[in-house]
Amino acid sequence: MSTQLAIRSVSKSFAHCRVLDAVSATVRSGERVGVVGENGSGKSTLLRLIAGQERPDDGEIVVEVRGGVGHLGQVLDLPTTATVGDAIDAALAEIRDLQRTIAEAEQHLGDAGDAGLAAYGELLTTLELRDAYRADAKVAAAMSELGIGHLDRDRPLGTISGGQQARLALAGVLSAEPELLLLDEPTNHLDAQALSWLEDRLLAHRGTLVMVTHDRLLLERVATAIIEVDGDRHRITRCGNGYAGYLDEKRAARQRWEQRYAEWVGEIERWTQWGATTAYRVAPGRAIKDHNKCKYNGDGRRVQASISTRVRSAAERLDRLRVEPVPRPPDPLRLNAPLSGGVADGTVIELSDVTVAGRLAVDHLVVSSGERLIVTGPNGAGKSTLLAVAAGELRPDSGTVTRDGRIGYLPQEHTVRHPERSVLATFAQGRVGTTDEHAERLRSLGLFAESDLRTPVGSLSVGQQRRLALARLLVCEVDVLLLDEPTNHLSLTLVEELEAALADYSGAVVVVSHDRLLRSRWYGEELELDGGRPPAVPMAA
Repeated sequence: MSTQLAIRSVSKSFAHCRVLDAVSATVRSGERVGVVGENGSGKSTLLRLIAGQERPDDGEIVVEVRGGVGHLGQVLDLPTTATVGDAIDAALAEIRDLQRTIAEAEQHLGDAGDAGLAAYGELLTTLELRDAYRADAKVAAAMSELGIGHLDRDRPLGTISGGQQARLALAGVLSAEPELLLLDEPTNHLDAQALSWLEDRLLAHRGTLVMVTHDRLLLERVATAIIEVDGDRHRITRCGNGYAGYLDEKRAARQRWEQRYAEWVGEIERWTQWGATTAYRVAPGRAIKDHNKCKYNGDGRRVQASISTRVRSAAERLDRLRVEPVPRPPDPLRLNAPLSGGVADGTVIELSDVTVAGRLAVDHLVVSSGERLIVTGPNGAGKSTLLAVAAGELRPDSGTVTRDGRIGYLPQEHTVRHPERSVLATFAQGRVGTTDEHAERLRSLGLFAESDLRTPVGSLSVGQQRRLALARLLVCEVDVLLLDEPTNHLSLTLVEELEAALADYSGAVVVVSHDRLLRSRWYGEELELDGGRPPAVPMAA
């Protein structure tokens, strides 16, 4: 099978907000492309444009595929009254239509002629390439692998969870074996076993794959190329060397930026110095020779004219440099621990006989200074409850919590208490310093553009609100960090920076995360919760 996919000068806007601005890219047949970018940058829009579900305002998208297109959105686009079987039939609609077309063609083969026979052969070839005869069996197998094999075909979609609906849609679109596979966040609601199965399935896909995902391990293992959607500039860039190449290019771009900034600062300093001193060194002062005062005064006028020209030239050069400044690159993320080391006895948090009805039951837990602890377990295991209790945000029904040291807490969900406040005012709340000092500090983190600082917090996206909470945490000195899903809603490069900052942090860290790459790189202890309880400690014999 051979796919042609080309995006040519495509622009798209919604409600007076431009999402994509004259973007272009090409995806080669057989490529596996990961689409990355901030929340709201236009990744899902790009997939819908390729799928033909949206039309561009300008430009064109060329999609030529013999074996069909399969698109997985983030939600199942069917009414709640539809059944599981309806969802399967919708996913296999192209195959069903192809089978009907073949059945109709078979009735007229006797007088079809050479052209008709050739067309019939093409249909059969397409059917075989998509393994259409086994489509329903493959759906059943995929549903089993995704943990929803027990769902009856007659069951209404309104009676199953959103996660089950997402896995049902994924099973259907994969089993249809389209030549061009478009997946929007396919790892949502998948456990470790299902994620491993999905990776193998995508690696075995015989056609072309374009997927939007924040799963770094999936990108690392599956993607052969990366397309990044820049929500600020409304442009896209392509890196053809997989996720590792994408990270290398981001690091190289950062180095080029730092070099351009250093050169710009150097030029400003050089021309400033030239205008202030060097331009005046046209001729040293000297005594009048031969009492020729007229000649001496004429030389002086020429010197002054030369000085004026050079000073003016330096000023013009400085004006040109300042008209097109190179902004200062943001500082690398850095988490601050007190230099004193904090607590004398080494304990920063201790939980004893703590219970939260129906959610948590911990007999004893100690977090020591400098300790690394990752809390794992299935959804609903009590991980977020544990962090909220440890942080003092949730009062337990019984037991005691002792805290000795400063705590930095990043909850999974952030509540906006004052939506009318600006980003800058929210960042500065409770901190000493002038407005200009707070603005400079926030800009230096690289988490917000200058134009965002006056934006009301209530107008921010979920991802932007997450970055603001992270910004407040980054400027604090704390003895222990309690981080609940810290990589959620952050760009891939920002996640990599955050991991590096955590590695350099000398305080204690307790983290809850489903991020597989973060967990695979974790070098501390692990606490697994099940039903709100840690594993039972076997009694000594």
